[in-house]
Amino acid sequence: MPDTPSPQPAPPKSFFLDPDLHGYILSHGGGPDEAQQALIAATQALGSVARMQIPPEQGVFMEWLARVMGARRAIEVGAFTGYSALCLARGLGSGGRLLCLDLNEAWTRIARTHWRRAGLADRITLRLGPAAASLATLPQEPMFDLGFIDADKENGRLYYEEVLARLRPGGVLMLDNVLWGGKVVEPRQHPGDASLQAICELNDFAATDARVQASFLPLGDGLLLLRKR
Repeated sequence: MPDTPSPQPAPPKSFFLDPDLHGYILSHGGGPDEAQQALIAATQALGSVARMQIPPEQGVFMEWLARVMGARRAIEVGAFTGYSALCLARGLGSGGRLLCLDLNEAWTRIARTHWRRAGLADRITLRLGPAAASLATLPQEPMFDLGFIDADKENGRLYYEEVLARLRPGGVLMLDNVLWGGKVVEPRQHPGDASLQAICELNDFAATDARVQASFLPLGDGLLLLRKR
């Protein structure tokens, strides 16, 4: 019986990477395994919206960061089909828990299926509903080591403040899509893009926020790391 071909990783999400260089990075930096490839394939089947999934090399970094930090408690705002959550949950220490907030039941149904197949369902708690409302129900205390925000951009500042308030000193907050395909350099050329305007405003704010130390990475569509002082 012929072998079933493995699903191919999505095209490079980083606008500055060509497919050959992207393939080189994946082959030398821990490309997607069988469980991750299955989730990539399921997400690609959704069509153009699959572009919202983080790229495999970003998932590798996020898992690596969680492990290096020794993180045990993490929160994600915006789960989509669950790839980033799968990576974060894998990186958490013994007894680690990841809280995921999302609004879309259909997309998160895919996530739940693949978390279960990857043996991670017991590490991930999913709360469906508006993220702002879910965040408001959480105790006002430093309960997380690591946070990741990858949701609607117009509410990015709100999510930033809510998660940062619940992050321990020395914890890390990650913001996704902070390059927005390179458009952040000339936002005035895209006056109708409300997401772009919100991203630029939050990038500017975070760069001068005395509560955090920032590190801007050209990874995926841009990943901003913020260490809480």
